[in-house]
Amino acid sequence: MRLDRQLASKVPEITLAFWVTKVLTTAMGESISDYSVYRFDPIVAVAVGFVAFLIALTWQLALPRYQAVAYWLAVSMVAVFGTMAADVTHVKFHVPYAVSTTAFAAVLVVVFIAWQSVEHTLSIHSITSTRRELFYWATVLTTFALGTAAGDLLAIVLGTGFFWAGIVFVGVICVPLLGRRFLRWNPVASFWFAYIVTRPIGASYADWLGKPVSVGGLGLGDGVVGGTLAALVVCFVVYFWVTDRSRRRQELPAAR
Repeated sequence: MRLDRQLASKVPEITLAFWVTKVLTTAMGESISDYSVYRFDPIVAVAVGFVAFLIALTWQLALPRYQAVAYWLAVSMVAVFGTMAADVTHVKFHVPYAVSTTAFAAVLVVVFIAWQSVEHTLSIHSITSTRRELFYWATVLTTFALGTAAGDLLAIVLGTGFFWAGIVFVGVICVPLLGRRFLRWNPVASFWFAYIVTRPIGASYADWLGKPVSVGGLGLGDGVVGGTLAALVVCFVVYFWVTDRSRRRQELPAAR
């Protein structure tokens, strides 16, 4: 694989639909990961999640331009496997959430520094080479693991509960949005700030819906919540796919 291979843009336009779908995939990843790990052998579940993640990412990397189905499948598999990575760190290796949150934050900083030093930009609008795309997906995976650990730290360790943890993170995500709108914050920094926070928002409310009443949830079940969220994600991906095909058809006459 040539890392300097030039590509068309490999990421979607950043619209309201993008952010809604992103939150849905994070919530879906939380529920499906928890359902899989507790329903089946955890080692097998993580192994299957890792293989599915590699397959989805390989498909995404092989394409020469953004394709809605491949992109959102990769995001969904990152959501599932990223959750598993964070949860296994705590459950199997007994690493405290405070430690794993700090560690994943440090890894994210290292990825950002490496990306910036090599490519001189962190903008997702510049994802036009395989090397930049690899940096992008390394960042995405790390943000999912960080967001999972941070959400559990607030909800479980600090005792806010899932619902109120979600409220806190909704407030946090408003910071870059307002800063960008009224204070002219850097758009790239604002994007990644908001992107990171979408993870604990989705995970907190997925846990609130799915977990038993005894631990502060509504008791709907991880399987039911994960399946419902997956259906919603599919609906949005179909929308992206249809609109993208329509836009390409409109671009063809102009290209001629």
